Amino acid sequence: MAIVSAAGAGELTVRRDRLPRAAVRQGELERGMMGTTNIADTAADLETYATPRQQIRFVRAMSQLANQRVAGEPVSVYISVPPEISQTPRWQQWRARIEAALPDGVRTSTFEETFRDGRQYIWDTFAESLDGLIIVGKQKRPGSRVFLVGPVARLELRAMVAHRPVLLYAHDLGLVPVVDCKPEPLPHPHKGTRLKLTVPRRWKRASETQSSALAALQPRTEAVTRPADHLLHPFDTTSHQRSRA
Repeated sequence: MAIVSAAGAGELTVRRDRLPRAAVRQGELERGMMGTTNIADTAADLETYATPRQQIRFVRAMSQLANQRVAGEPVSVYISVPPEISQTPRWQQWRARIEAALPDGVRTSTFEETFRDGRQYIWDTFAESLDGLIIVGKQKRPGSRVFLVGPVARLELRAMVAHRPVLLYAHDLGLVPVVDCKPEPLPHPHKGTRLKLTVPRRWKRASETQSSALAALQPRTEAVTRPADHLLHPFDTTSHQRSRA
């Protein structure tokens, strides 16, 4: 996959197209996406931690993004992965799985690829050039549905979750929309606030939220069909003869 960004901070292409209404309002994740519902006692029965209203808002926002996609426009996704994972031999295998789960033609990048050669990390500016975000958290234990997200990734998530597809890489489960997860902030006096994301036990691939998020990342191609010569030049008698030949 190609790298999404330019080499210099000043060369970023900032999208100024109108964004859809917020799929999940900023800060709503950490205030509890289920509102007054007690989700702690019903985890075994849930396919998503989002309320029906939040699911509807999310799907509509993703559909609007997909409908606004311009033919031939590149689609760029940033993979937020901590150094303790990206610097291990297993990371390349995980990245291959992530890219295989994305629509064909999506461009991906990581911190090491994007913010190199002295380029400054200015997330708010860079995020405007992105179409989506994938979070790679630390799995609590093998097979667990609980993932810990560091302070930097938490802020990246918060900046994009309101208007772009944000997905959690959950290993065997694949890419899970963050809107489906249960969020829990974990304050730390010195290291910054981390975020714990729990995938519901009954979550399934190809859910409506996942399908709509991936559809929002689908590059749009436009098949070019050349009309017959007699349609291009209706008053040219020679073209009629060529079309009948």
